[in-house]
Amino acid sequence: MSAQAFDLVIFGGGGDLSSRKLIPAMYRAFKEGMFSPESQLIITLRTQEEVSTIKDHILNKLIEFLKSDEYDVTSAQQFMTLVKPVVVDIAEANDSWLDLEALLDSNVERARVFYLAIPPTIFGLCCEQLDHFKLNHENSRVVVEKPLGYDAASANELHSKMALYFDERQTFRIDHYLGKEPVQNLMALRFGNTMFEHLWDAKTIDHVQISISEEVGVEGRANFYDAAGAARDMLQNHLLQLLCLVAMESPNTLNADDIRSEKVKVLKALRPIVDGDVDLHTVRGQYVAGQVNGSMVRGYLEELDDNSTTETFVAVRSFIDNWRWSKVPFYLRTGKRLARRCAEIVIQYKDVSHNVFPNSSEKPRANRLVIRLQPEEKIQLHVMTKQLDCQDMTLKPVTLDLNLADTYDAVYSDSYKRLILDAANNNASLFVHREEATAAWTWVDPIIEHWRKAGTPSLYRSGSWGPDASDRLLTADGRRWFNVGTNEEA
Repeated sequence: MSAQAFDLVIFGGGGDLSSRKLIPAMYRAFKEGMFSPESQLIITLRTQEEVSTIKDHILNKLIEFLKSDEYDVTSAQQFMTLVKPVVVDIAEANDSWLDLEALLDSNVERARVFYLAIPPTIFGLCCEQLDHFKLNHENSRVVVEKPLGYDAASANELHSKMALYFDERQTFRIDHYLGKEPVQNLMALRFGNTMFEHLWDAKTIDHVQISISEEVGVEGRANFYDAAGAARDMLQNHLLQLLCLVAMESPNTLNADDIRSEKVKVLKALRPIVDGDVDLHTVRGQYVAGQVNGSMVRGYLEELDDNSTTETFVAVRSFIDNWRWSKVPFYLRTGKRLARRCAEIVIQYKDVSHNVFPNSSEKPRANRLVIRLQPEEKIQLHVMTKQLDCQDMTLKPVTLDLNLADTYDAVYSDSYKRLILDAANNNASLFVHREEATAAWTWVDPIIEHWRKAGTPSLYRSGSWGPDASDRLLTADGRRWFNVGTNEEA
């Protein structure tokens, strides 16, 4: 069955997000037959000069950001026939909108996906213009992504402005981590396998670690980042969304409403971290100069060229106060200029209750399930087996490794591709509902407010795994971080 045609309109189509992520994602969808040749990819630009050069720009970016075996000249040329650049002045309700209207009205019945790859400060205005020119019809959706507000109050103001023109059913808040295949496999593992579903609670799990580490600094985002910091940029959205998927109860179905309901229950069960508890359960850090991948890099204040107490690293010890997760700590961590780029979820099981191998040189180690989201996409299960080249009963730790890239070598995982196609098909199951966003801000805001009043972040050297206080957060509990590339087998 052929893919259903739809119109994708990218506001800010000449920007970095569009060039690096959105347009390559739709090229992949086109090559895989999921973006119909009857579809339109409409990109809005600010000037006619951009229109004259945009197609060459797109082709260059496809070559730059696609894998070498993905790009071919014939497919690229065919794909480019679907690309329709148009000048639109979002700030003004003028005739520039009529060209967009003409393109869309030629296919008035098909689904329309408006992707707002523009600053959040003009999300509401863009929605207002779409409504004014009657481009928002029954089969339209609007896709937005972070930053969705600065705190709970500003987020609600932004959502309320958009809701004047697009109802919640039409609003798709994208979190690209939710579109990654291992994240979806997390639900398949939990709810499709009896062995895991019965080993997924406080009786069997010692703790959970969720880490998103980056090697890069703030790069060209210094001004934005300094106003946000790691808690707003990563903790409030990506880390808490991953925590919800690990911790939620099984939904009745995989439709959006049922999944949202279970995620909201988790967010509301998160134990508040307020006042003095913030110092006890959180660590914030800021990187200084150091060495990353053999090269010296500048510190945050040098990149910013100013003084700042903004955090570039966050670690949190959190608890979910419900029967399934009682007393199980969830350690959340994210930071820039760390030793390795990686995003992963580690489910650490409890030790065996009794060691029946007292003479083994290798003592039993607790099982560990690792779901890695990037740079590789894989699922690993760390278990103990008998060492085969030994006559005695000697234990040896081994790793059962499902590398999704090796298993599905003809499939290119792309979270933006998945999520844009889901929006076109009106499937909101992997998107963030307003109620989720509000609950996440409600939990994060007291932490950020306490930090604002509480001095400066701990310093850490670029190329390290963060400030020493982050390690102490776990060693105080008799645990340690699992750092990719250093102690994966430990």
